[in-house]
Amino acid sequence: MDSPTRTIRRCWPVALLAAAAAAAAADDVGQVKVAKGQVSVDRNGQSLPAQVGMALAAADVVKTGADGSVGITMRDNSRLSAGPNSVLALDQFEFDATTHQGRFEASLQRGTLAVVSGRIARQSPQAMTVRTPSAVLGVRGTDFVVAVP
Repeated sequence: MDSPTRTIRRCWPVALLAAAAAAAAADDVGQVKVAKGQVSVDRNGQSLPAQVGMALAAADVVKTGADGSVGITMRDNSRLSAGPNSVLALDQFEFDATTHQGRFEASLQRGTLAVVSGRIARQSPQAMTVRTPSAVLGVRGTDFVVAVP
């Protein structure tokens, strides 16, 4: 029979892995649900090819090529779809799954973006904004489309 000390020592690495996984998941703001054609994610100075299931972090910049499109689902269940030749920066994302409070800011620098807002905008419509080079959109409805030449 194992002593309590031996059991704790054996469980310690598992607890550390679980804590690390939870911390990593907390940094994830959403994930790529669909990626067609050329789609990349710029993160910390690196350009990574976007793949279905790829976790996204705040400050990521998602780019599509001439043949590219991407569908993203955020943690609050907001759904974003960017069309060809788009550059979308996920500037800020904070979300409390219990209260649905948070803040979501994105910037569409070029291209097209369709949005179906999630729990953040339903809880506090002023908490979601999309910036373009010429305007700032305050989300007041549940879905919209933006195009930037």
